[in-house]
Amino acid sequence: MKVLNLGILAHVDAGKTSLTERLLYAAGVIDEVGSVDDGNTQTDSLALERQRGITIKSAVASFAIGDLMVNLIDTPGHPDFIAEVERALSVLDGAVLVISAVEGVQAQTRVIMRTLQRLRIPTLIFVNKLDRAGAQYDAVLEQIRAKLTPAIVPMGEAVLQGTPNAGFKPIVQTDTLLEVLTEQDDELLRRYVDGEQLGRLDRLLRKQTQQARVHPVYTGSAITGAGTEALTDGIRELLPRAGTATTPLDGQVFKVERGRAGEKIAYVRLNTGALHVRDKVRYGDHDAKVTALHVFGGTTTAQAGQIAKVWGLPDVQIGDRITDEPVPRTTTAYFAPPTLETVVAPRKQSDKGNLRVALTQLAEQDPLINLRQDDLRQETYVSLYGEVQKEVIETTLATEFGIEVEFRETTTICIERLRGSGAAVEFNKKDPNPFLATIGLRVDAAPPGAGVTFGLEVELGSMPYAFIKAVEETVRETLQQGIHGWQIPDATVMMTHSGYWARQSHAHAVFDKSMSSTAGDFRNLTPLVLMTAIQRAGTTVHEPMHRFQLEIPTDTTRAVLATLARLRAVPQVPALAAETSTLEGEIPAAAVYELDQQLPALTRGEGVLESAFERYQPVTGPVPSRPRTDHDPLNRREYLLHVQRRV
Repeated sequence: MKVLNLGILAHVDAGKTSLTERLLYAAGVIDEVGSVDDGNTQTDSLALERQRGITIKSAVASFAIGDLMVNLIDTPGHPDFIAEVERALSVLDGAVLVISAVEGVQAQTRVIMRTLQRLRIPTLIFVNKLDRAGAQYDAVLEQIRAKLTPAIVPMGEAVLQGTPNAGFKPIVQTDTLLEVLTEQDDELLRRYVDGEQLGRLDRLLRKQTQQARVHPVYTGSAITGAGTEALTDGIRELLPRAGTATTPLDGQVFKVERGRAGEKIAYVRLNTGALHVRDKVRYGDHDAKVTALHVFGGTTTAQAGQIAKVWGLPDVQIGDRITDEPVPRTTTAYFAPPTLETVVAPRKQSDKGNLRVALTQLAEQDPLINLRQDDLRQETYVSLYGEVQKEVIETTLATEFGIEVEFRETTTICIERLRGSGAAVEFNKKDPNPFLATIGLRVDAAPPGAGVTFGLEVELGSMPYAFIKAVEETVRETLQQGIHGWQIPDATVMMTHSGYWARQSHAHAVFDKSMSSTAGDFRNLTPLVLMTAIQRAGTTVHEPMHRFQLEIPTDTTRAVLATLARLRAVPQVPALAAETSTLEGEIPAAAVYELDQQLPALTRGEGVLESAFERYQPVTGPVPSRPRTDHDPLNRREYLLHVQRRV
């Protein structure tokens, strides 16, 4: 049976979960259509999802359309959960973008559509809620052409829109179809101009849809079922099938959850090959044997194109590749990492240990939830996309782990960049070095995105490799907190000096640590040397900047520009029009939430804000700092009091 991995994507409350329920009901998978309002839908399982009526975790449900098995992946639409959307996109063969016939194209709709286009994922568009009062199908079509893409093909007409009897009449205007198809294909346009035979237009539509060049548009109501039959036909006839290559084994983990016994369960999209119970597989740096397998669609063996839940991979992470050959662990991100951070603390002190375990498990499920432990103050920091994510974490901890928590004020995550080059060296047992180790390090600035590179200017055999490895690991750990406490993500670090005391003892005695170097000497000395070198190189604190686009009523432009100036935004020249104007530019990430809160009052509720991480830029004004979570190698006396060599 052919397989199609289909994503349902939309802005919040456009009705994608309701559409999922309708498709499952039409296929006979469920006996009744669930209601988001009643909280009994098939794919919304997290408690907060049911309470708020928004989808947060990607859920998978399968149904058959004739000889086609569809794995339906219901994805979040709230911008705070864009990491979940990213992981869903990575396993899709095609997508359905849901737009409300009442609210029309929203800001997050544009973000999702741009991503679908960039990844060239074939996409159908479904204009939902045609039965709601205020539904305007033709107006929404114009919005789609203006704000998303002009390459759309309406697959029918709306009937009795805005009433409970609203319906969809399948009919394609040949002239419109021909115009769109020829605009996307120069060769087809030439043949049309020369009067040559073009072939069947439905086949040309299928080809260009599968190439993500054009986007057929359907309309209807997920609640009443109007138009969903035509959409189902479009899914079967226009979207591509998953590949069926039988070798080699290659799958991608896009979700990890915990079972009732605490075991890890990996959701795997198999790109090629086949997977059976008891197969030995490799993922990241690990080997394991599959102990259990559940394939969506009912088979016992996972084939190419299928999605399966896999047990027996204790160290699996989201983004891992499942293969029968060694593959290094990499992280692929289509979206920027979170730029906000907050402290999460238990309401009961007795829950401190349990909270750390629970947060670690949540970070396994979402690798973009980064945890930072402050052992000095006994605090845990968690990174965020937005304020709603606090609610999700709070509710998940309460319902799944029985831990009540509270959050402090959200702060922006900055970074530090090296200004130049700096070097430092401390020699073995020479004042003020109390450690049996010689380390010399030089740091140099690296281009943004280059990461941390560690190299040697000493001979590899100048001392045991374990000591060199200890230095490298400590260098990477120390760079998590620069002079002002922020991470230094890009740097080149070279080891320029090395030395150690070989393993020795007094006559006829056992190994004596007081006379011999250990890895601990190198781990403890490295932060002192590295931070001295960084101080000599100097650092500049950079804050995250978002690129924004604002659509506002033209008569509110002056007030909005004044607010943008106060928030340190840098707008470009506005694109003014008679009724609606567009403002674009950059704004500090710290100010995005405040702008979003003030926008309705400034624009009578008509303004639409779209923003996404763009880059880091040097901070102007007072330099922000972050409390250190280590023993502070910048304060040598205090540092040595905590890590002084003990024998």
